[in-house]
Amino acid sequence: MNDSSWGAPPQAGHGWPSEHEQRYGTPGGPVQGAVPTGPAYDAHAALAPRDAYATPVAQDAYGDVRGPSGAPGAAGFSGAPGPHGDHGQPYGVSVQEGAASALHGSVRHVPVQHGAPVQHGAFVPQGDAVQHTRPMPVVSEKPQEPMSDASQPSPAPRGPEEPRQRKKKSAGRDLGAAIGVGVGLGVLVLVALFVVKAVFVGVVVAAVGVGLWELTSRLAERKGIKAPLVPLVVGGAAMVIAGYAAGPQGAWLATAFTALAVMVWRMTSPPQDYLRDVTAGLFATFYVPFLATFVTLMLAADDGPERVLTFVLLTIVSDTGAYAVGWRFGTHKLAPRISPGKTREGLLGAMGFSMVAGVLCMTLLVDGGAWWQGLLMGLAVAVSATLGDLGESMIKRDLGIKDMGALLPGHGGIMDRLDSLLPTAPVVWLLLEIFVG
Repeated sequence: MNDSSWGAPPQAGHGWPSEHEQRYGTPGGPVQGAVPTGPAYDAHAALAPRDAYATPVAQDAYGDVRGPSGAPGAAGFSGAPGPHGDHGQPYGVSVQEGAASALHGSVRHVPVQHGAPVQHGAFVPQGDAVQHTRPMPVVSEKPQEPMSDASQPSPAPRGPEEPRQRKKKSAGRDLGAAIGVGVGLGVLVLVALFVVKAVFVGVVVAAVGVGLWELTSRLAERKGIKAPLVPLVVGGAAMVIAGYAAGPQGAWLATAFTALAVMVWRMTSPPQDYLRDVTAGLFATFYVPFLATFVTLMLAADDGPERVLTFVLLTIVSDTGAYAVGWRFGTHKLAPRISPGKTREGLLGAMGFSMVAGVLCMTLLVDGGAWWQGLLMGLAVAVSATLGDLGESMIKRDLGIKDMGALLPGHGGIMDRLDSLLPTAPVVWLLLEIFVG
C-alpha cells in the first residue's frame, strides 16, 4: 500500500514537538503517511502483539468501541465523532502494552496531544504499540515477530522431581516413641495405684517437681521471669502430701504457706521486677501443685485407686477421641489462634468417647455410680481436658515454644502430658463427691 492512501505527507511546521521528546525520551523522525490530529485521549485496550495490525478502533474499559472524542463508533482525530477523520479515513488508535508488559496484563492510558503527528507503531512509550487496519511500514528500531496465543508464556511443566502430592495429615511426633512412653507411664501408674498408695503419692510429687522446673525454666529463658523454684518445689510437694494425709483443709493450708514462701524467697534478690517474678510464682503454685492436690484427695478415699483410675482413663480417652475424630474428619477449626490442630469435630469426638467411657467407669469401677452420672462426668471431662490443653497451648504460644520440655520422647515434657490432667482433676473430684460422696 502506498502512503497516499493514508493522506498527504505532513507540511512544513508540523514536525515533532519538543514536548514529545521530553515525554517519551525519543526524538521524532520522518512520518510515513497522514498526520492525524485531534484532542488528547486515553485508549483502553486489551493486550496485543507489538507490531501486529488490528482494528483501528479504541475500546474503553467496558469493551465499547469508542473514537478519540469519546463518542461510540469510529471517529477521526479531528475531535468530532464520525466515520471519517481529517484525511477521509477512519481512525481510532488502540494503544496497548507491548511484549515487555504483556506478561503483567495491565492496560496503560497514553495521551495523544492535539495536532501532534503520530508515528505509526512508535509514537508511544517504549513497550507500547499503535495498531492500524491497513498494512503499512512500521517505524521502529527493530521489528519483532508477532506473538500468537500459542506463544504466550505458560507455566513450566512440573518435573518428575516435583510430583503433585496430596497433603497427608500428621501428628508431627514420633508415634512409636509416643506409644512406648505412654504404655510405660500407664504401667507405672497402675502399679503405684494398686500396690501401695504412698508410692503413687511419690509419683505425683515427682511429676509436680519436674513440671515446676520445666515451667519456670521456660519462663526464664523466653521472658526473663525468675519465679523462685526452691519454694515452689518444696511447697508443691507439701501441698500434694497434705492433700492425701489431711484432706482439703491441709492442702489449702499448705497452698497458703507456699505462696507466702514464694514472696519471702524473692525478697533475697534485688527489688527490680519483684511483682513480676512473684506473680509468676503464684501462678505456678496454682497451676501445677494446687491442681495436682485433687488427685491425692481422690486417692485418700476408700476406693481411691478406682477413682484415680477413672479420672486418668476418662482424660486419656477424651484426648484419644479428639485426636482420632479430628484427624479423620476435622475441617472446622476450634481455636486456630491458640491451637491450629484442634477442630470442632475433634471436640465432638472427645465428648462421645469420654461419655461412653464415663458410663463404663461409673458402673464398673466406682462403687454406687450410675450410668447417667457417667454420661455427665464424661461430658465434663471432655470439656475440662480440652480447656486444659488450650490453656497450655496459650502459654506456649506466648513463650514461642512448641513443647515445655523434651524429657518424654514423642510427648515433649511432663507439662505437655499434664496439660489435660491438671484442670480435669478438680472436676472429677467434685463430681465424685457429689455423686457418691
